[in-house]
Amino acid sequence: MFRIYPDREQRILLAKTFGCVRFIWNKMLSDKKDCYETTGKSLKTTPAKYKKEYPFLCEVDSLALANEQLSLEKAYKNFWNGKGKVGFPKFKSRHRDRSSYTTNYVNGNIEIADSKIKLPKLKWVKIKQHRDIPEDYRLKSCTVSQDPDGKYYISVLFVYEETATQQKIEKVTGLDFSMKELYVDDQGRTPEYPGFYRKAQEKLAREQRKLSKCEKGSSNRARQRKTVAKLHKKISNQRKDFLHKQSRQITNAYDAVVVENLNMKEMSEALRFGKSVHDNGWGMFIRFLQYKLTEAGKQLVKVDKWFPSSKTCCVCGKKKDELALSERVYLCECGNIMDRDQNAAINIRQEGLRVLGIA
Repeated sequence: MFRIYPDREQRILLAKTFGCVRFIWNKMLSDKKDCYETTGKSLKTTPAKYKKEYPFLCEVDSLALANEQLSLEKAYKNFWNGKGKVGFPKFKSRHRDRSSYTTNYVNGNIEIADSKIKLPKLKWVKIKQHRDIPEDYRLKSCTVSQDPDGKYYISVLFVYEETATQQKIEKVTGLDFSMKELYVDDQGRTPEYPGFYRKAQEKLAREQRKLSKCEKGSSNRARQRKTVAKLHKKISNQRKDFLHKQSRQITNAYDAVVVENLNMKEMSEALRFGKSVHDNGWGMFIRFLQYKLTEAGKQLVKVDKWFPSSKTCCVCGKKKDELALSERVYLCECGNIMDRDQNAAINIRQEGLRVLGIA
């Protein structure tokens, strides 16, 4: 993802594109819904059919509208197929939903050169290119987005051949999730997670109180909303930076990493630790670790979430029937006295070795 710096005319066109993409989603969704309720049949339509009635759709990138149609069709398909907990597609709002659109690479319409990127309709836009793009990468599509703090970004999708060779597994570590420190490894080491949200919580609450007192639709409310958005963005960036560095250190040090396959959403709801669970970003950390290990030819092993890593003694293998969450030190009849999380991390590592077929 790169940050882009559009000029005034380009910002106006981007606002139009975001609006048209949102409009075509809502219009097609409304027509599909009405058609099904009236006739019982599914309506098949395209953005091109609306351009005569709504000529402002011709001002923006047609590929952006086409991709929005594909997204709607996919949402409809997932709903009817009952995949997971997917509900009926919802109408989009300029205040609630993220402003973004996707366009595809066709006949050289997208190009990156000299700290600029060429996009359909927008032409050349300034870009902060913080990493080089290999020559063998083939450009596929771009997603332009605007954050609530007003900054613009572009995600560029490339296709390339996988060149990573599988590494021989020699060094393996187990990581046990910890709300306070992010994780504890089998050696008892922790990354000492700073808790960025907790640190900024007081300031964030103060700015949000100011926002709640602003009159809706006023310029003061718009400015204060951007101030709150900037605070949230700063916290998010701090968290991502920390997690990227931690995942890189682990990837460089080990050939395989073993973790528990946890459902963080269920954990935050069931144990009422929503702020602590979401603040450390364990799910994001695992995603970063997954792709870094894959690129290096290494492995991430996920053991079952019901595996009794915390209740089992890592020395004698005896399992406790009951273990309260408040018990932070593991005590076993065999004489093993160990930090609860380190004991779990050792068990996770041993289970990962079993799954890998390593004695």
